[in-house]
Amino acid sequence: MIEIKALTKAYGDKVIFKDLNLALANGEILAVTGPSGIGKTTLIKTLTGLEPAQNGTITLDDGTYPVGDPKLAAKVALIFQDFNLFPNMKVIDNLTLAPRLVKKESKSAANQKAKELLAQLGLSEQADLYPYQLSGGQKQRVGIARALAMDPQIIAYDEPTSGLDEQSTDQVRQIMLNLKQKGVAQLVITHDLEFAKAVADRNFDFAKEVQYG
Repeated sequence: MIEIKALTKAYGDKVIFKDLNLALANGEILAVTGPSGIGKTTLIKTLTGLEPAQNGTITLDDGTYPVGDPKLAAKVALIFQDFNLFPNMKVIDNLTLAPRLVKKESKSAANQKAKELLAQLGLSEQADLYPYQLSGGQKQRVGIARALAMDPQIIAYDEPTSGLDEQSTDQVRQIMLNLKQKGVAQLVITHDLEFAKAVADRNFDFAKEVQYG
């Protein structure tokens, strides 16, 4: 079970959300929907420490952490809308960088895990390519593989199907459902309501559920 409690984010006097409470079971997929510009992406950025929060805690299987705690870096993964792969690094190096730096894995162990993940996602042939040589769907799958390399307890996606064709969207959907079977909790920011219906266990309507002051 993952519990987010009393999460508050503001920019000066502008409150983005206040005392937000949210819970996900292990293996649950939660779609977060709502109009653009109301704070959905800010929510997942605060959970992963990319944006500072004024208040809030996250309880995971192994304990409770204040939002922004560096220890969450290996436990809460964010997959960006624009992928944010390192353009000067090969695919396999994109996957092994964080495990080696954050989790202190050996180069051989990180490489072995990366190769296994790439094989699972149908990307073995792309291991030595650079991001500019990949399609949008391949970049999205590499982003997912990079997140999985850290063995996260929760994965947050920012518009995971944006700009993808039907085939790539279906591949992403299947990956999410496979991760669900493995007990990974997933938080999906999306405007694609059909995708949300196809993949999510339930929907969190940000505009209706969130306090703004």
